[in-house]
Amino acid sequence: MEQEFWHQRWAENQIGFHRDSVHPMLMAYWSALNPRLDEEVLVPLCGKSIDLNWLAERHERVVGVELSDIAVRAFFSENLYTPQVYTAPSGHTHYCFDELELISGDFFTARLQPAPLIYDRAALVAMPPSMRQQYVDRVTSLLAPGGRMLLVTLFYPQSDDHPPFSMDEQLVRQTYQGMKVTLLDTCTEPCGERGEQVWLIQAAE
Repeated sequence: MEQEFWHQRWAENQIGFHRDSVHPMLMAYWSALNPRLDEEVLVPLCGKSIDLNWLAERHERVVGVELSDIAVRAFFSENLYTPQVYTAPSGHTHYCFDELELISGDFFTARLQPAPLIYDRAALVAMPPSMRQQYVDRVTSLLAPGGRMLLVTLFYPQSDDHPPFSMDEQLVRQTYQGMKVTLLDTCTEPCGERGEQVWLIQAAE
């Protein structure tokens, strides 16, 4: 989506995608990545997710990237953290507190190092079809050799062109062709037409 769309959503506090609790699929399936304490975690389009706290309790370094500075500042304010703040030559603002570093600005232009672990709960599904491949190319370029990503997607009968975008199993596998793609679990609502899926995406060694 256009950046202005997301800036407006955060400015108007229209953030129905934000969860007030740690995502259960993260807690249940993070271990499938065989993560180590010393492995860095990258979280694209992180918002103010408290999943960041959960990851920071288990890793020495967690880096989130978020377009909206409102979201980043809200994360630190709501968690009563006082970060160190600096602006990089790229124009991105970095907020650092203990294991956490949140980068405010465009994910596509942020200067990032490849990470062994990536967590995507709401990034891929936020991308319209016209931007999906650009996002996938970017995120897979940031997955270190042998790296692992935990991906959470949604599926439902979509009748509009607004996020979150529905991603069925075939589309996920097509989107990440060239990677090792493993479906870990599907959680379906009683109607059977809506639900979430959690995936393990692995890069070649």
